[in-house]
Amino acid sequence: MSTAPVSWFEAAIVPVSNISDFIWAGTWNGGTVISIAGQPIPPMIIVLLGAGIYIMIGLRGYPLLRLFPALAALFKKSDEKGEGELSPFAALSTALSGQVGTGNLAGVATALTLGGPGAIFWMWVTALFGMALAFAEGSLAVRFREQTADGTYRGGPMSYITIGLGPKWKWLAILFCLGTLFSALVTGNGIQANSLGDSANELFGVPDWIGGSVAAVVVFAVIIGGIKSIGKVAETIVPWMAGIYLVMAFTALIIHLPYLPETFTLIFEGAFGYDAASGGFLGGMIIIAMRAGVARGLFSNEAGQGSTPIAHAVAQTNDPASQGRFAMMGTFIDTILICTMTALVMLTVAGDFTVTDANGVKQAVEHAWQSDLGGFAMTSGAYAAAFPFTVFNIPIGTLIASVALILFVFTTMLTWSYYGERAITYLYDLLPGSTLDGEKKLHFAWRVLWCVVIFFGSFAPLELVWRLGDISNAAMTLPNIIALLALSGVVFALAKGHRNAGTDHGRETPRELMEEISGTSGD
Repeated sequence: MSTAPVSWFEAAIVPVSNISDFIWAGTWNGGTVISIAGQPIPPMIIVLLGAGIYIMIGLRGYPLLRLFPALAALFKKSDEKGEGELSPFAALSTALSGQVGTGNLAGVATALTLGGPGAIFWMWVTALFGMALAFAEGSLAVRFREQTADGTYRGGPMSYITIGLGPKWKWLAILFCLGTLFSALVTGNGIQANSLGDSANELFGVPDWIGGSVAAVVVFAVIIGGIKSIGKVAETIVPWMAGIYLVMAFTALIIHLPYLPETFTLIFEGAFGYDAASGGFLGGMIIIAMRAGVARGLFSNEAGQGSTPIAHAVAQTNDPASQGRFAMMGTFIDTILICTMTALVMLTVAGDFTVTDANGVKQAVEHAWQSDLGGFAMTSGAYAAAFPFTVFNIPIGTLIASVALILFVFTTMLTWSYYGERAITYLYDLLPGSTLDGEKKLHFAWRVLWCVVIFFGSFAPLELVWRLGDISNAAMTLPNIIALLALSGVVFALAKGHRNAGTDHGRETPRELMEEISGTSGD
């Protein structure tokens, strides 16, 4: 009997899925590896929530206590000028452009599919403790950033590991950079390009590869100008992009306001394992909801992953705590605002949806999350039900979701190209004979490779790409979490206003950080 040939994409799905399931579900080949009370426990939940809780306690709730002042600071123009490449707000916009991507649309739908409405609650928990991790990352990024021979600033986990912890920890910085390259090509590029190709196909009816080709050309036109070009585009697009999306989501919820109480009931009951059918609480439901919410929460807001501090490191500020507050606002905006609104639309908006039961019979259901739809199709379907009027035979809701996805994905690919560029530059600089001219050539080669991957990622099999994304997130996160915990004492001091907290290894503490402003940061 002949067997149909299997592509290498298909052959890779099983082993890749096993690794992904171990990291994010605590299972291997369907069997439990790590368990509590008989339920599989994902290792990454322990790592992320554990680190987030520890740093939140060490900060004495600083991110929550400073939440509203930090939000207000987003709308104030600061007269303080510091060293750096981008304004603090532009650095936040750049970081947000990397955070706000397909995870805010397709990723939220995946969380609902895997963990039910309760997953949304655990996304909130991840974000709240993630704000502590984001503050730590943003403040350390400014405290231990570097200045190159041509005067430009750069930094991130590779810098605060090398300078803040010392040369004995350089191996950790190398691991982080390798993980960043992996994550940039898969999470920041492949997954985004795949979603963009699907969106272009749904919106314009063109093959996925055509959407990928156009995106590759436009992305190259921006990233060829480096971080200042990326920052300018991000600062222009991101605030409007996020604002308009939130207004449209809010409008959809207002239209279906009577369903909102039921939605929040589903979220909280699902989060704590309540099963309406049996009238009791099931521990397994809690774990399922938790692991789906934490996995998609991290994929969306990147707290603890080590990506956003690469953007915050170039902010024009000499106050690490100030940029740390901007960094934690990125996590809040991404998950508490944008992801929540996306989830509420899918849980609340009523329409004509169907689900196939165990006997293969289609049954009518009221909401998109209950249907057979998955990923971005679920998000798009919910918006189409909210705004059914058509333009060129396309529901306005579908246009809203598709345009939002294209813009979210486009800006994410811009920022992640820089993250990958920083990682490959750090590794190159470790080589004997590395030069600034060599760096520039390497940057150009990386930018070309980046756009080639956009093209191929636009039509790669979805399951494999998403599974690789879960693995790549962990490959970045683990080295960064180790660094955050090792430097936690510095983070706590920075929150109290001590700009020069910690010890610089391999250089003198920068002059602009020597001034202490104890008490002004709201300890």
